[in-house]
Amino acid sequence: MNLSDPNKMFNQLEIILDNCHPVDWLDIVDLLNRIKMTIKPSQMTNLEDSKKYNAKGTAFISFSYGIDGVSVEIFKYARILEDLFAPLKNPSIHFIGGNFQHQVFSKLCDEWRWYQLDGIDGWDKWDGGVWFKALFRKKMKSYSEESNLLTKEIYKQAVDIAKALGKYFLKNQISLIIPVNITSNPGNIALTLGLVLVSEILGVFVLNINHDFYWEAGKPLAEREPGEAPGVRDHFFRNINNKTFFTLFKSLYPWNGSRWLQANINGRQSRRLIRKYGFSKEKVFEISTCISDTFFEAYSHKAVTDIRLRMGHILSDGAAVMRPVPINDHLSRIDQWMTDQQPVILGARSGLTVDPRSDGLIIMLQPTRIIGRKRIERNLDLIEALFLNSDLRNEFENHSNRRLILHITGPTPKEHQEDLEKVLFAYKKLICILPKFLNDRIFMAFSAGRESHACFKEKNFKPLTIENIYQMADVVVFPSETEGRGLPIIEASACGIPIICSMYRPREVFYDVIGERLSKELRLKYTLFPEGEFHRKMLSEAADLLINPEVNRYKILHNREAVRSRFNYATLKKKFEQLLDQLFELDKT
Repeated sequence: MNLSDPNKMFNQLEIILDNCHPVDWLDIVDLLNRIKMTIKPSQMTNLEDSKKYNAKGTAFISFSYGIDGVSVEIFKYARILEDLFAPLKNPSIHFIGGNFQHQVFSKLCDEWRWYQLDGIDGWDKWDGGVWFKALFRKKMKSYSEESNLLTKEIYKQAVDIAKALGKYFLKNQISLIIPVNITSNPGNIALTLGLVLVSEILGVFVLNINHDFYWEAGKPLAEREPGEAPGVRDHFFRNINNKTFFTLFKSLYPWNGSRWLQANINGRQSRRLIRKYGFSKEKVFEISTCISDTFFEAYSHKAVTDIRLRMGHILSDGAAVMRPVPINDHLSRIDQWMTDQQPVILGARSGLTVDPRSDGLIIMLQPTRIIGRKRIERNLDLIEALFLNSDLRNEFENHSNRRLILHITGPTPKEHQEDLEKVLFAYKKLICILPKFLNDRIFMAFSAGRESHACFKEKNFKPLTIENIYQMADVVVFPSETEGRGLPIIEASACGIPIICSMYRPREVFYDVIGERLSKELRLKYTLFPEGEFHRKMLSEAADLLINPEVNRYKILHNREAVRSRFNYATLKKKFEQLLDQLFELDKT
């Protein structure tokens, strides 16, 4: 991007965008093809100048920033780029999003800049879900009045987004943008289109990072085998028969741009881009993750008690002893809770208490948001099976101080309220099945992404960190159906917490995380969360994790060292150096 005359460049952007008046989706495809063919080479003559150029302005773009796995990874990427750009003059890193959850600001370094742009959040948070529903939940016939009206509306939104981004890029000398999931998981097609338009017209470099693709756990109805269950992303194929719309859709997801590199989080994704979508190998890469050294630091039993006490204050609105809300009361006001999502601990009835400092407390942790594919309700099936068919029941019968909490860390996206209700009703069913001496001692907690509370300052408490939240657990449960990577397995292992996980899809991704094809020293040990019934051997192993943790100490030590070897900061930093070098090489061809 030539920044010598920003006003002239913005005028050119406006002229190109305003001169297009699409009637059908193919008109937009034609525009994209024209601007892609006319891009001019940059003025960078050597690699060092290219790095200085990008260091002056690099911007991450995401639908929103919170405590979800994607956001956590973005902040890792930003710290690595900060290190790489540090020797260069006046580096500047930006974050652009449709929403910044309040928990995010403690993660942003003082030097980083952020820009909230209305209209670019995704799914049901994109204009209240109106456009997402129209494009992916309803049928839209080719060349119909409805299809043509949507063409004009989406293009109008895309132009507004492209102009807003263009102004920001030119004002802040942004020459490298790093979208994350914007052109792989179609939460907001207007944002994707606007981003493609502005990047191609201005000639911005793009490192496109993909965590999840729409075709993972999704396919057209016509491609389903007899008896095959629907996928969680099937809705993206709702209008596959609207040929003009789907032509645009396939070209955008992902966009094979002039100055775009694709960075995927697993090899399966990369192979599909190359083999099915025609991307050249020189433009497709994989990136792994890294685990902070703080995950590997030793911690004592006293430290765990302190962490649990602080989390107890978060869940009880500042009280040292938690007083669970009866499940029926919570269900009766679930719509209100969805609005404020205040941390809460739930119990079978009123009048119960839980002391977070108790040595008899067992915590099963699911460190994810509440969305259907995470299958959180399966944890409640596991708890039921443990109390009916393992030594855990005897442990509770013989020790009156025993309590169990299933703790879910993340918030519930607006569009996933039904998934939350499914979990709550599964808990209600569990406490109805089990005898009273047990159901009064089984609880479910939702911290909704909170890591602090207003009382922390007066009580001289430090805010919790991600690794603290793992450290408070006896076991991490992860019965997910599909994952792009499966970060909780890696993070739990680094913290020395045993994990019960499903063999999620795609299987290849699960095998990569576990290290199935690596030497035994690098392969992670886990307890398998079965798809069907819980057999006695599995339940015995799971019960041991909860009540006899020392039995599995060798597995814990093994996993920590395996993760330390495989997912370190230096390796990921080297990958980003390679990607920056490749952007320059791409521009020369």
